[in-house]
Amino acid sequence: MISKYSLIDPLSPYRALQRHYHLVVQMARRDVIGRYRGSFIGLLWSFFNPLLMLGVYTFVFGFVFKSRWTGQGGGHFEFAVILFAGLNINTLFQECATRAPTLIIENRNFVKRIVFPLETLSWSTLGSALFHLLISTIVLLAFSLVIRGYVPWTVVYFPIVVLVFMPFMAGLTWVLSSLGVFMRDLKHAMGIITVMMMFLAPIFYSKEMIPERYRQLLYLNPLTVIVEASRDVLIWGHAPNWLHLGAYTVAACLFAWLAFAWFEKTRKGFADVL
Repeated sequence: MISKYSLIDPLSPYRALQRHYHLVVQMARRDVIGRYRGSFIGLLWSFFNPLLMLGVYTFVFGFVFKSRWTGQGGGHFEFAVILFAGLNINTLFQECATRAPTLIIENRNFVKRIVFPLETLSWSTLGSALFHLLISTIVLLAFSLVIRGYVPWTVVYFPIVVLVFMPFMAGLTWVLSSLGVFMRDLKHAMGIITVMMMFLAPIFYSKEMIPERYRQLLYLNPLTVIVEASRDVLIWGHAPNWLHLGAYTVAACLFAWLAFAWFEKTRKGFADVL
């Protein structure tokens, strides 16, 4: 199959999204609805899940461990809110990364349909994960409003933070979904890798707890910049570090371009393996 996209065009990943936007939205909606189909309260689980988890974090870290965030005051609830802001980003990453290795295999009926744009599966998977991030963020802000009495105006920057993260997540999904066709063990490895990535990012701890000479190593983890920016705008009321986000955007877009090119090259062998 000859790709209809020019792989030397850095905008090719986004042209794919633009061309098939309605299909991506439809598939993401189907994925979200299908996940809760047959359950008693249906789509409401997307709201109750983060609410229940936030309650668990508050009890365990606030009342049992009496955890406090380094350099910050606050009561029992403060640590849970800060933790939840980081975990929301990790959940987005984890959902895409763990589903990607089986994405093509689970949709093998589309592989031999030449007219079906397989590249949209990455965008639809990301769209489904973004829906859950939206619900979790609403829960976070509502909880923060109740216990802190305000929500910082800097939340208006959060869509920008998420937008910066999207090219990396789309690229990661293309790479893992392609490799997953040829390396079936990858789905098992990703469960371990995503847990490692979570603990190697400043999610359960602040970066100030790391010795200064090792602190910059945290930025080798692609979650670190996004987690910090999310807390800045959702919790601390600060504008994100624009220099960090700018550099991240360039790196993420380059990665997405290369990942898309890899996917388009390797897709020719999907039908033979499946």
